[in-house]
Amino acid sequence: MLTRRLAILAPLAIALVAAAPLKKRTAPPPAYPSPSKAALPATVRVVLTTEMGPIVVEVDVARAPVSATNFVRYAETKRFDGVVFYRAMHLAWGEQPNGLIQAGTRGDPRRNLPPIAHEPTNVTGILHKVGTLSLARLAPGTAAGDFSIMVSDQPGLDAQPESSDPEAKAGYAAFGQVIEGMDVVKAIYAAPISETEGEGIMRGQMLAKPVKILTARRLPDATLAPTPAP
Repeated sequence: MLTRRLAILAPLAIALVAAAPLKKRTAPPPAYPSPSKAALPATVRVVLTTEMGPIVVEVDVARAPVSATNFVRYAETKRFDGVVFYRAMHLAWGEQPNGLIQAGTRGDPRRNLPPIAHEPTNVTGILHKVGTLSLARLAPGTAAGDFSIMVSDQPGLDAQPESSDPEAKAGYAAFGQVIEGMDVVKAIYAAPISETEGEGIMRGQMLAKPVKILTARRLPDATLAPTPAP
């Protein structure tokens, strides 16, 4: 169980190491606009147009207002444009395929917005099922611009409030669901894995050829009552 949790727990640890050279770049940062403070409806749909096809996701602002709003703000300000799916975590146990894929800013300070408060699954009620979106993080309260999509149910990522392990107690912040394009998610998951990229438990989880998100765009809202911005 510890090995399984450690394999899942490092979603950003190696990403931040990989992003360290970005600090040495001298090019001016992109002129990303400031995020809107406008209230969002109860659910918002975003299409991630990747090199392998589109993935349409619906984020749950009503139940996970902080996490869902954060994701929408990255899409609205085009901070996800050009980032990549860089990780496919394959778990050897259970029914196959079993794992997740991960994408995002990888700690890029030019793209990242400030970290957000943690929303555990026992508060939101959004569990880590097939197609669920979840925020990658180090400690609770450090999530920013990296996210995962579940290829299979991952109950080990849900909060376990009775656990004595702080990480298990907190779990990860699930905030949305893939509604179209799980075939693309599975194709990314099945892409070749690098034999050399990644360190420690991340070795064997990094895609040999990361899959670029060309654009991330908010889709027109349905007729829904707005939810106050967090």
